[in-house]
Amino acid sequence: MQNLDVCKRESGKIWHRKPIPGSNGLLAAISNSASSSLSGNSSRNIRFLHTAFDVTGDTFIGGDYQGSIYLFDLHRNKFSLVQRLGGPCTALAYQLRRRSEFLAAQSDYSLKCFDTDTKEMVAAMKGHSSVIHSISTHSSGRYALTSSPDTAQLWDLDSFQRKRKLNVKENVGISKVFFLPMSNTIMTCFKDDTIFAWESDTLACKYQLHVPEGGKSPAFKAFAASRDGRQLVAGGKSRYLHLWSLDTHKLLQIIELPKKITSVKQLEFLPDSFDIGSNQVLGILSQDGIVRFISLSTCKQLFDVGSLDDRVVNFSLCPNGRHFVAVMDSGCIHVYCLKTLCSELNQPPPPLLKILKSHKMAAADASTDSKRSVSKRSNHISRDVSSFYPPLITQREAKGDRIMRLYISQDHLSGGLDPNRLYSILKGYGEYPSKYRMFIWRCLLNLPENHAAYGALVDKGTHSAFANIHLKYPVKSRKLLRVLQRVLSALSHWSPIFGETDFLPMLAFPFVKLFQNNQLLAFEILTTLLTNWCSHWFEYFPNPPINQLGLVENVIAHHDKALLAHFVQHNVTSQVYAWPLLETLFSEVLTRDEWLRLFDHVFSNPPGFLPILVAAYCCTNRAPLIKCTQIDDFKYFFHHQNAVDLNQVLKEAYRMMDTTPDDLHPNQAMDDYTPLTKGQYPVFNKYPKFIVDYQIQERERIRSEEDEYLRQRQSAQELQKETQQRLGEEQAWFRQQKLLLEAEDRRRKVIAEEERKLTDQRSRLTAMNREVKMKEMQLLDATRRKFLNFTQQQKEAEIARLDDEIQRKAALRETETQTAFDELEVRNMELQLQRRLLEQVALINTGVIYLIYSTSGNVS
Repeated sequence: MQNLDVCKRESGKIWHRKPIPGSNGLLAAISNSASSSLSGNSSRNIRFLHTAFDVTGDTFIGGDYQGSIYLFDLHRNKFSLVQRLGGPCTALAYQLRRRSEFLAAQSDYSLKCFDTDTKEMVAAMKGHSSVIHSISTHSSGRYALTSSPDTAQLWDLDSFQRKRKLNVKENVGISKVFFLPMSNTIMTCFKDDTIFAWESDTLACKYQLHVPEGGKSPAFKAFAASRDGRQLVAGGKSRYLHLWSLDTHKLLQIIELPKKITSVKQLEFLPDSFDIGSNQVLGILSQDGIVRFISLSTCKQLFDVGSLDDRVVNFSLCPNGRHFVAVMDSGCIHVYCLKTLCSELNQPPPPLLKILKSHKMAAADASTDSKRSVSKRSNHISRDVSSFYPPLITQREAKGDRIMRLYISQDHLSGGLDPNRLYSILKGYGEYPSKYRMFIWRCLLNLPENHAAYGALVDKGTHSAFANIHLKYPVKSRKLLRVLQRVLSALSHWSPIFGETDFLPMLAFPFVKLFQNNQLLAFEILTTLLTNWCSHWFEYFPNPPINQLGLVENVIAHHDKALLAHFVQHNVTSQVYAWPLLETLFSEVLTRDEWLRLFDHVFSNPPGFLPILVAAYCCTNRAPLIKCTQIDDFKYFFHHQNAVDLNQVLKEAYRMMDTTPDDLHPNQAMDDYTPLTKGQYPVFNKYPKFIVDYQIQERERIRSEEDEYLRQRQSAQELQKETQQRLGEEQAWFRQQKLLLEAEDRRRKVIAEEERKLTDQRSRLTAMNREVKMKEMQLLDATRRKFLNFTQQQKEAEIARLDDEIQRKAALRETETQTAFDELEVRNMELQLQRRLLEQVALINTGVIYLIYSTSGNVS
């Protein structure tokens, strides 16, 4: 185990020498310390919060509390600081369509996309009103699901726009929203433990997963789906795991965990290259900070990571099943080797049968029974809550699957796989179960898994023979092309003959495609094939293996003389009807499933079975072959798929295997099967070395001559380019000089024209000055006359004003006189009015007196 302290460094190596995992599988411990300015030399640890692997599984990112995102490349042994967020991240995702981009959710409720190559932000997405606690990416890497306690949002990572938004009521929160692997189904779980499946395109509800009623609520918090998308497991604030079958939408099992586990924080399936996506090992992070890996088939704990002293906060699993990264309670990142942790899982399965009782075990029966009862009590066996739901496979595969489950069950653990018992299963069902096929092949061939030796071959780099393999064998998948190039280069470095073999890519491609996630197995299976089934193919190199083709021809001659006579009649040699099947290993004429079934029988029989298969294929198809008369028809037949029953071919091959005489039998001409040696691979030199060496020398000579020619052509091109450049510069200089002369002439003409214009302008200016002087004198005369007129007019105005004043005074006098006369008249009128009033008063008084006297007289 090695320690790495990034400590404000922006790049560096993860380890200085190749790490060797310890017994606990720990490869490296990564920390981030920062010196404290207040305490001098003391330092504090900046805690890592989250990690995420990329699609390849060789690189992962880790974000710390201060928002620094580090990229750790385990394959290239380097790390680098790719981004500083300025605040802690709440979730990370690194499996996007563009391999160099990753998503980071920040504490300000935003989601941002960054590029690890350019170290720049690609886009910022906002829309959440609370902290994002999980990010789930689609298998294509185009879409992402982000979920917070109150909402879930679907993002398009091509346009970085929000496509959908799921809002929930305040009293019903969201526990988790995620994509199912390799599908367009979105799973949603709410805090009331309701689980729904939705179609991502239309958001139509597909189905609901029900939880058994009664009892305490499981309070689901953690979910995990198998890679094939057929199983879903959920856990929460209880010690029970619920396992559903997504094919039947029914609950399969409820798994009871040990009593010391009270809640489940995280669930992840352990990837396996041999289970075809139906993952059976589950990693469980509980509240005590320990990650326990259990087998869902046996419900037994296989191994664990972490302890009560050093707890695991969260963890990430490598997609290819090689590494395990855990964020510890101390804030460090621990990198584990899953191969070391799973060493017990890679042991061969137990035999199909077991000895119930023997004279050596008779005395130990009582102790054995007691041990079994104790083991049953200690292991928490899953409790079935519904009937068994078989997978969607054929009836024969289901039977074979049950047989293999019985064969490798823990109750029959004794030794390794017995080839005879496997052969009986193969004879009974015609093939091995697809679920266990890769494991059975590995055990049948007894592959040593020499990691160091294979790594040494890979470290030699790409072989020169396959440097441009993409030009001759274009493969749509770039990843598959790189794996094929790496495996072929390793074969060529192992033995020089394979760098000169033209048919090797066609022979290796099916195995490389089948084991593209485990290149070591692909290499060792090909090496086993070449050293056993193909060991005599290179004795007549570079010609086809005449000896092997002769074996096929002898078998056909013994079992079907008419067919061989038909071949001879139309000049069809064994290089036409046998060699295409051998050099491609039947991959051109069979479908994938048929090819896998065929090699179940090839690996279960001696190497001589392969030539017999070629003869059986020809004899089984004798009816269409008899009707062929043109050589092109024969070539087409043996290079394309035909309507052939593989069961009949295998039946005919086994018949030929049993009835062919010993003097014609291919087993007599071929060696017995010999597995690869452990540690180092055996030497392969069964070929004419001088021819291969001559071809290598010739190819190197041709390559050196080609390099010299290319160098000389490059020099000539550079010289020609320089000559043309100089010629162009010279022509440009002459053109420039000519242009300068023309520009000088134009400027001389312009200057002369300007001088002429200046002379004309001066004469016009003199005339203008004369005219201006004349106008100035005229203006002065006019001004003087105007001043005299103005003075005269001013005097006249003064006289007029005096006349007006005299008239105004006279008018005022007349007005005042008239006013005085008017006032006199008014005064006279007032006096007349007063006199009349007095007269009237006197008359009235006289009348009154008279009336009084008259009245008094009458009275008296």
